[in-house]
Amino acid sequence: MEFKIFGSLGIARDGSEIQVPTGKPRLLLAMLLCHPNEAVPRERLIDVLWGDSPPKSAVDNLRVYVSQLRKALGDSARIVREPRGYALTVKPGELDADHFEELLAAARACDDPARAGTALRQALALAQGTPFADVEHIGPIAMTALRLEEQRAAAAEAAVETDLALGRNAEAIAALYGLIGTYPLRERLRRNLMIALYRSGRQAEALATYQEARRVLVEELGIEPGPALRDLELRILNADPALDAPLPRQL
Repeated sequence: MEFKIFGSLGIARDGSEIQVPTGKPRLLLAMLLCHPNEAVPRERLIDVLWGDSPPKSAVDNLRVYVSQLRKALGDSARIVREPRGYALTVKPGELDADHFEELLAAARACDDPARAGTALRQALALAQGTPFADVEHIGPIAMTALRLEEQRAAAAEAAVETDLALGRNAEAIAALYGLIGTYPLRERLRRNLMIALYRSGRQAEALATYQEARRVLVEELGIEPGPALRDLELRILNADPALDAPLPRQL
C-alpha cells in the first residue's frame, strides 16, 4: 500500500491507484494520515469534519465514513477502532511524507555535499505539489501541510547550497531563479543567488539582486532585509575574498 499526501491525496495498491471517496471521507483520510498509527479522538475528527455545528448523527456518520474508507482500502484491519477514536495503520515506507523526511535526515547527517545533494533531490522528487492539495486545510491538516511545505522549501535551499559547495554556480543560479519565483520572500534564496552570481564574476547582478530583494520585502512585508543579507551586500561591495569559500550548508 502507498499513501500520497504531496499533491492530491492518493492511495495505491500493487501499483494501481485506488479511488479515494470525495467529501468528508477524504477529509477523514487526511486527518488519519496526519497522525499515522495513532488513535485520533472521535471528538477531534468530528470537529474537523463539521466544525462548530455537527449534526446529531455525527457519530453514526463518522462510522459510515470509516466503513467507506475501509472498503476503498480493501483491508478492514487498516483502520482500527480504539476506545476514544480511530487509527490508520501505515507501515514503514508506505507514506510519501515519511520517506521524504527520512531522506532529509540522511542529508543532514551527510558531510559529503554530492551525496547530500543526491538525497535532497530524491526527497524533492517525492514532494511534488502542495501537501493535501485537494483537501481543505483546517486543523491538523493545515499544520501538517505548513510543516511539510517549510521542509520542502528548506530542502530546495539546501540542495542549491550543495551545488555552491561543489562549484556548480551556473546550475545554482538557474535553480535559484526558479525557486525565488516560488518563494519570493525567502531571504536565504536571495542570499545564495547573490553568492552564486558573485562567484561567477557577475558582481553587478549580485548587487542588483540585493536591491530587488529589498524592494520585494519592503513592498510585501514592510521590512528591510535582515542582517545576513545586508552584510552580504557590503562584503560583495568590498570584494571579500572569504566569499569564494563554500558556506556551511543549512537544513
